[in-house]
Amino acid sequence: MLMEEKFDYAKAMARLEKMAADAQDPATPLENVSAMVKESKALVKDCREYLRTLRETVETDE
Repeated sequence: MLMEEKFDYAKAMARLEKMAADAQDPATPLENVSAMVKESKALVKDCREYLRTLRETVETDE
């Protein structure tokens, strides 16, 4: 994730939920599921980084 970009946690979570639903749909080709798994790993990493940074900010402000 580029630091210049503002990370949209809600948008990332919505995308993860959509991919999870699509992955469970039998009509979704396996090639698409493979790509979604790769994308989801990157999104989860970004979400964790965002939450970690947010937690550190809150703890610093206390």
